[in-house]
Amino acid sequence: MSTSSSSPLIFVLILSAAAAATTVSATDHIVGANRGWNPGVNYTLWANNHTFYTGDLISFRYIKTQYNVFEVNQTGYDNCTTEGAVGNWTSGKDFILLDKAKRYYFICGTGGCFNGMKVSVLVHPVPSRPSSAVGAGHSAAEKSAAPGRRRGSAVAVVGAVVALLASIWSRSDWIFVLIPIL
Repeated sequence: MSTSSSSPLIFVLILSAAAAATTVSATDHIVGANRGWNPGVNYTLWANNHTFYTGDLISFRYIKTQYNVFEVNQTGYDNCTTEGAVGNWTSGKDFILLDKAKRYYFICGTGGCFNGMKVSVLVHPVPSRPSSAVGAGHSAAEKSAAPGRRRGSAVAVVGAVVALLASIWSRSDWIFVLIPIL
């Protein structure tokens, strides 16, 4: 089987795009997990078991005729009031982008807040990748133990793309030249 001279370039471009798209991925944190946004759930415990980064989503799943979501300040959170709210969602499947490193406060504005339907999350900046140089006081093992955020999933996706493309072009001579580069 023969390939055109542009095929290797196309392969590299696809691989690069896949790597770029997957290394900066966001997590969708579903509030309350399988219990959703309902009274009687310990949302403080739920939030304490998650790490939130800028660019992540927090999503609320609930019966839209009964509940809603308001983003409020700390006073609104502490007192279960929506006065001065900075956001209001009512779809029953709300996806909210956590675009700043700060503490966010969410409550239910239909009275559910008084029954525990409130959650506060602390959003951290996305950690930077460690440099190749080992800093003073840090061993190489410590540096390598803190890889970039969600790197494992990016490597898995890139590996899957490479495997797929390799299976398509396995009879081409150039595929064997590119694989050692990865």
